[in-house]
Amino acid sequence: MSRIFTTSVASVYPHYVTKVEKKGRTEAELREVIEWLTGFDAASLDKHLADETTFEEFFAEASVNPNVSQITGSVCGVKVQEVEDPLMREIHYLDKLVDELAKGRPMEKVLRS
Repeated sequence: MSRIFTTSVASVYPHYVTKVEKKGRTEAELREVIEWLTGFDAASLDKHLADETTFEEFFAEASVNPNVSQITGSVCGVKVQEVEDPLMREIHYLDKLVDELAKGRPMEKVLRS
């Protein structure tokens, strides 16, 4: 089992915020991306962060967007669509969306709408 599975989302979230804000995006946009991917509204996301939910628990409770198959490309040299483990693939989807947001991609493209 990968160590990231048992890592709390709350411990990584500030790094996501820093990454997108460095590139001129907002935490609100980051939260919109997380909501699109997971189905968690603001209150649910806040609860997961406060409870220090692990990535494994986080994605077990998520209603992953049916359009995730449209997320393609690489994160750390790994093509997200080729990741075998379903949980690791979902974590890579999140990382890819955060990367796209930080790179200035228009929100409608990030959200595959």
